[in-house]
Amino acid sequence: MPHPGQSGQRPDEQIPPGAATTVTQQAPPPPPAVDRMGRFTPANMLRSLLPLVLICLFIVGVMALRQNPEDPVREVDTTSAERASAELASYELLVPRGLPEGWRPTSVRTNAGSASTGDPITLQIGWYTPGGEYAEYVVSDDPAAEALTDVLEDATLEGEEQVDGETWQRITTEREETALTRDEGTATLAVTGSASDEELGTLAGSLEPYTP
Repeated sequence: MPHPGQSGQRPDEQIPPGAATTVTQQAPPPPPAVDRMGRFTPANMLRSLLPLVLICLFIVGVMALRQNPEDPVREVDTTSAERASAELASYELLVPRGLPEGWRPTSVRTNAGSASTGDPITLQIGWYTPGGEYAEYVVSDDPAAEALTDVLEDATLEGEEQVDGETWQRITTEREETALTRDEGTATLAVTGSASDEELGTLAGSLEPYTP
C-alpha cells in the first residue's frame, strides 16, 4: 500500500507547494509561403541567377568568335520581302537576279506587310558591292514614297543612259550621288548609291520579273 502522504510520485518528482508549473509547447512550423519568403534573400537570388548569367556569357562569346572582325558586313535574306511585295503589287515587280559574286545584300524594306490589295507597294534593297561601296534599288508605284523622294527630289537631270536595251535617266541626287531611274508601267525604278557608275549599271541591268 502507498505510504500515507504519497501521491503516487517519487519524492524527487514531487512539486514543492507554491512552485509555479511551466508547460513547454513546441511552436508550429511556419506556413510554406512564409518559409519561401524567408529563403528569398539577395544572396540566394544571386546564386540562382549565376548559372543563367554564365550561359548568356558563353553564348555571346561563341557568337563573337564566329564573327570575322575584319568583315563587319551582315547579309540579309531578301526572299520573303520580294515575295510579299510581288503578291500585293498591282504592277509587275522587277527584282535583281544573277548579280556577280561579291554583291552582298545588307538591307531590305517593304510596306507589303501592312498593305492591302490595291495599296501602293514599295520595295527597297541595299547591297555592299564588290568595290566596297553601297548600292540601292528602289521600286514603287507611290510617287510620294519616301524611298523614291529621297532619290528623285531636288535631283539634277544629267541625260540618258542605255542599259541592256532599256533607257534610264541619269541624275545626280541631292546627296551628290549618281542615280539611274526609269518608269516601268505604273512603277518607278531607281538605282543609286555611292557605288561606281559601272556597279550601278550592273545592278540596273540585273532586273528581271519576279518569279518564286
